[in-house]
Amino acid sequence: MTHDAKPSVLFVCVHNAGRSQMAAGFLRALGGDAVEVRSAGSMPAEQINPTAVAAMAELGIDIAAEQPKVLSTEAVQASDVVITMGCGDACPIFPGKRYEDWALADPAGQGIEAVRPIRDEIRGRITVLLGELEVPVRELTA
Repeated sequence: MTHDAKPSVLFVCVHNAGRSQMAAGFLRALGGDAVEVRSAGSMPAEQINPTAVAAMAELGIDIAAEQPKVLSTEAVQASDVVITMGCGDACPIFPGKRYEDWALADPAGQGIEAVRPIRDEIRGRITVLLGELEVPVRELTA
């Protein structure tokens, strides 16, 4: 883990506009200050997916101000856990890091009805991840 013993998680998907942004939003909301959260993409989009923003807002999590960021080697090096969501071999591998690949449907171009189940699956995976990191899960206030 990092120097201050706070676990650090990096979520990576190609465009950093949907899945990784929702995952980061859930981790911030459910893990609070106990976890350092990063997200990035191998080919970041111009803006975050508005349907992902709407789906998260339904649960009281505001990710509208987030911006897609380019994946950097430094972000991977600074993270304890790297979770990829379809970026494949674009993600650099470093020894001593925990890597997971979450096979999730891509919300790009999907309506809210299709994005909600993706959002809910991400929430479930975040809850499991927090348990594995021994971080208490906070209740959502929405």
